[in-house]
Amino acid sequence: MAGLATIPTFVLEYAPLVYMSAEEKYFPSDLDLHLQQTVPKINFVTVPGAPSPLSLDNLNTLSSEVYLSSIVDYTTLPPWITGVVPDATGNTPGAKSSVIITTDHGNGILDAFYFYFYSYNQGNTVFDEELGDHLGDWEHNMIRFSDGKPKQVWFDQHGRGQAFQWAATEKQAKRMISYSAIGTHATFATPGMHVHAVVAVDKTDKGALWDPVKSAYKYSYDANSQVFTPGEASTPVNYLNFGGFWGDQQLPDDDARQKVFLGQRKYAGGPKGPKDKQLFRSQVCPDAVFPCIVSPFLTQ
Repeated sequence: MAGLATIPTFVLEYAPLVYMSAEEKYFPSDLDLHLQQTVPKINFVTVPGAPSPLSLDNLNTLSSEVYLSSIVDYTTLPPWITGVVPDATGNTPGAKSSVIITTDHGNGILDAFYFYFYSYNQGNTVFDEELGDHLGDWEHNMIRFSDGKPKQVWFDQHGRGQAFQWAATEKQAKRMISYSAIGTHATFATPGMHVHAVVAVDKTDKGALWDPVKSAYKYSYDANSQVFTPGEASTPVNYLNFGGFWGDQQLPDDDARQKVFLGQRKYAGGPKGPKDKQLFRSQVCPDAVFPCIVSPFLTQ
C-alpha cells in the first residue's frame, strides 16, 4: 500500500455518540456479514460470473446497476438483519458497523463524515401502513472543523436533513449526541417526534448508547482523485468504490409481498453507499439542500 491516512485526533475526540431508540429492533450491523448474506442481482436476476462470496475487497468489481439481494427472502425478517445491540461500553462486539471519512478542503477546513450502517431499515407507519422498508441502510452525521475546532454539524434525514452550529448541539463531555430514529435510523439532534413528508413521523429517545468510533473503519478521501486512503494497513477499501445498491431492488407492484399506499411502497429499494453522499461539499449541507440554514439553536 502506497501510504496510510493520518486521521486527526480531533476527528475522534469530537465524534458523535448515537442514542438508539429504546424501541429499536434493527441495530448497527457488520458490513462483511451483510455481504455474506447477499448476492448481486440486476432486475432480480443473479449476475453471472460475479465474485462469490462477496467481500469488502471485491465489491468494487460489480456494476453500479447491481442490487445486493438477500439470499433468504428479507421480507421474512431473517435473524441476521437485526444487527448487534451496543453493549454497556457502546461497542457493537464483532461488528464493524461504522465508517469515518475525512475530506480536507485546505485552509484549515476539514469535514468528517460519520457513517452508520444497518442491515435493515424499517419504514414509518402511516395510517397503520408500514412504508419504506428496505435492506441495507446508510445514515450519517458530518462535522465541519476549522483549525481543529468543530463549527457546524449535519444531521442526515431521508435524503434531506438539518444543520446546526456546533455550540447548539447536545454533548457528553466533548462528544456530540446524535439520536437515531426508530426503524429508519434518520439522525436528529433532539429526542422526540419529528414529522417529515407531511404525514410520516420519526421517533427518537434515549435507548442504548452506541459509540461508532469503537466499531469504525477510518479513511481520508481526496475529492480530486476520488481515492480513499485507509488509516490502517488492514482496513479494506474497495467496497467504498461500489456504485450499486446495498439492498434488494424495490419489489414490483404486482408482487404479492408488495403493498402500495398513498403512492408509496411497503418495500423500497436499497440505498447507495457513502461515496454517493457528496463527500466534497461547499457547505455543511449537501448541495441539494438549498438554502443551507445552519441553526444557532436546536429545533425538532
